[in-house]
Amino acid sequence: MAQRYGGKFSPDANDDRDAPRGAYQGARVDPVGLRANLMFVPPALLAVSSLTGGAITLSLGLLGAAALGLGAWLLRDGLRAEAEYNASKEARRPALPRKCLASLLAGRGIAVAAYAGEPGIVAPVLFGMAIIGLHIAAFGLDPFSNKGMEGIDTFQQDRVARAVSEAEKHLAAMSDAIARAGDRKIEARVERFQATARDLFRTVEEDPRDLTVARKYLGVYLMGARDATVKFADIYSRQQDASARDEYETLLDDLETNFAARTRKMLLEDHSDLSVEIDVLRERLAREGVKPQ
Repeated sequence: MAQRYGGKFSPDANDDRDAPRGAYQGARVDPVGLRANLMFVPPALLAVSSLTGGAITLSLGLLGAAALGLGAWLLRDGLRAEAEYNASKEARRPALPRKCLASLLAGRGIAVAAYAGEPGIVAPVLFGMAIIGLHIAAFGLDPFSNKGMEGIDTFQQDRVARAVSEAEKHLAAMSDAIARAGDRKIEARVERFQATARDLFRTVEEDPRDLTVARKYLGVYLMGARDATVKFADIYSRQQDASARDEYETLLDDLETNFAARTRKMLLEDHSDLSVEIDVLRERLAREGVKPQ
């Protein structure tokens, strides 16, 4: 008797719900693109072209190149800070307006270069103002206001930020260590665990009260995972021990399961807290004689 095919790619397959997440799920594109990297070209050209001039031309050229180079470097940091700001539901404005400083440095660098070629005041000022305007039009301004910070305990948020920063260092150390193993599949397996760990990070960031119960996961457990990764990479890079790889993958499976379970439990507890607050508010309204229609 003929049987209907039912597999991963069948029309009525339900495997997507239980399929393991991809290694690059949740990955972010580096906000520093080609346009920002091209900003390092003008200072290099200015420095090289000033070598053929006299002492004053050389000094002004190097000064302008230094301003342009510093501006390009600040621009990269500003774009990354802006991307983090846009990706977070609650975020403070950057303490240092890097993109604005980058535009000012770009204008100053071009103004100095223009003065070296045409001494005076009018031409350098016009060139500098034009470059500042073009720079702002191309890359925009920094965020100047906090986002979603109403009712947020900034002290607790700072504690969470420090804990997440330390946890990210452990994940970065894992990536550096596993790269020595020279096995792309095991690297992808580590990246999948890191994505699960970052889900926990985001949950704690959204509700800093969860830091107390999640501190071991962000500290002790990730530190142990980092040390185990370093030892595995040392062993596997020397002798390609299959048993060591199996044990390490089992450890990653256990860690990923526990991190995911901790994240789900915190989300359920947050939902329960919301339900309790809603019930309490309804009881208070009922005592005041306010009833829903």
